[in-house]
Amino acid sequence: MNYFPKIFRTSHNKFKNSFINSQNGFTLLELTISITMLALIVLVIAGALRLGYRSIESADRKIESTERMRISFHIIDSQIQSYIPLTYIDNGERKYYFKGNKTSMQFSTNYSVWGGERGYVVTTYDVVASDNNKHALLVTENTVGIEFARQTKLLDNYNAIFFKYYYKDPTEEQGKWIEEWTDETTVPQKIRIYFSDDTGDSVITVPLRIRTSLNEEDDIDLNVNNNE
Repeated sequence: MNYFPKIFRTSHNKFKNSFINSQNGFTLLELTISITMLALIVLVIAGALRLGYRSIESADRKIESTERMRISFHIIDSQIQSYIPLTYIDNGERKYYFKGNKTSMQFSTNYSVWGGERGYVVTTYDVVASDNNKHALLVTENTVGIEFARQTKLLDNYNAIFFKYYYKDPTEEQGKWIEEWTDETTVPQKIRIYFSDDTGDSVITVPLRIRTSLNEEDDIDLNVNNNE
């Protein structure tokens, strides 16, 4: 008759002791494991946030670089296509402002980097060395008749930038691309600019939509003496 109450008392005592032990708190091992797991979770979350921030920052830089490149290409194309055949007198000889070699090009245009289509400017593109064996493209503008010049950087961080000029002899059927323009009494029919960066190579070809000989009536003589 006393068997059931004894079993009940034994189970009750075990439950009571277990409940009392649970109220005494975590053991040192349990606490250490909990803190370690919490630290790992925090590190994982921090790493994910840092990686996400870097990805956003990298994407922003790429977008900014792409937009700058797009705007610079537009400026280059607009300036060359807005070429005007300005001439000057040098030691009694009439010459174009146009000069060009592989790393530098000078020409006259009515499209200014700073002022848009406002008058005549003589523009010079120069390829210069920048950091880490890279190259940049500088543009310098001189308003005709004014000595003040303005300069800015159009492109940067390229492995290579260079120019070529399309020359076609009147007696020949086919023209050719050359790296230096030496004839001061004519201008090339087309200009090519080569760009090379870590993503690959690109080329823009821009025609000069004007007549190309000093014998043509479209030439504009500003009667400026130049003894360079």
